Amino acid sequence: MYVKRHYSLWMTIRWSRKPLIYGMLYSAIIIVFYRMSEVPFTLAWEPISVIGVAVAFYLGFKNNSSYDRTWEARKIWGAIVNDSRKFTTAVLTMLESKDGESNQVLKKEMIYRHIAWMLALKHALRVKKSWEHNEDPKKLKFAPRYCDEYVGGVDAEVKKYLSESEFAYFKTKGNIPSHILKKQSEEIEKMKNDGLISDYKQVWLHQIISSLYDDQGMCERIKNFPLPRQYASTALWINYVFCALIPFGLLNIFEQSQVMFVWLTIPFSGLIIWVFFLMDKIGDYSENPFESAYNDVPISSIARAIEIDLLEMLEEKNTPEPYPVENGFLM
Repeated sequence: MYVKRHYSLWMTIRWSRKPLIYGMLYSAIIIVFYRMSEVPFTLAWEPISVIGVAVAFYLGFKNNSSYDRTWEARKIWGAIVNDSRKFTTAVLTMLESKDGESNQVLKKEMIYRHIAWMLALKHALRVKKSWEHNEDPKKLKFAPRYCDEYVGGVDAEVKKYLSESEFAYFKTKGNIPSHILKKQSEEIEKMKNDGLISDYKQVWLHQIISSLYDDQGMCERIKNFPLPRQYASTALWINYVFCALIPFGLLNIFEQSQVMFVWLTIPFSGLIIWVFFLMDKIGDYSENPFESAYNDVPISSIARAIEIDLLEMLEEKNTPEPYPVENGFLM
């Protein structure tokens, strides 16, 4: 996610330069043929503008839907922050003090396991899907720290928070985060049987685990169900149709002026085509907020902030550093 006040104009153009370049080349070809032949290339602008209005409405619908998915993803991770703090506070304060030393070990295991759940979920959400963009996360040159994390994979981050036996067990499962929460529930049941928590505390801890399952499920809903392809595809193709007609309509307008004004069709067509494809691209890159791209919800940074917060609650000294903002990006 870009966190400076504005993308620079150059960054915006570089990110969306292909529609601008191709639009101007396409318009130039039409103008050259128009000047070299007697074929009437012009079309009335009125019907083209009607199509443009329809395209603008459809792009607005698509972009609103894409933004809703991104904002929902951010709200879910905000809930993960809150639920993580609630769970850690509950574990640290609600266990009975029958055996202080062993309880401290148990508390640490529970909180470490929760951190492992969060990190495993983060990596699971960034597994590529067929409908996502095929950019290689290892080559996100503006965020090298994140690239190193991605190359390291889930094992490097999760293993240090689990025992060897637990890590080996979870690695055999298809959905590691779900099984970590299941293990947490089993530990809560064991604490109740050992007399470390009361019935009320057991219920409350299970409610927090249930909330974490809800958080995970909502993330998986966004990750595993794309914006319906009929909506995304229709926006793309009607945009192509409209943009293909733009030079013919502008040519009809500019040819009524002096001869040299006909050539103004090229820059104006390129600009209009660029604007419409830029709007489409913004929606396209917003609909998948967990695809390991520059405009994602910054779940790595959020997860690292939670990790630091929970370790500090445990009074640990060696906490990791927060992810820095690299070239304006927070991943």
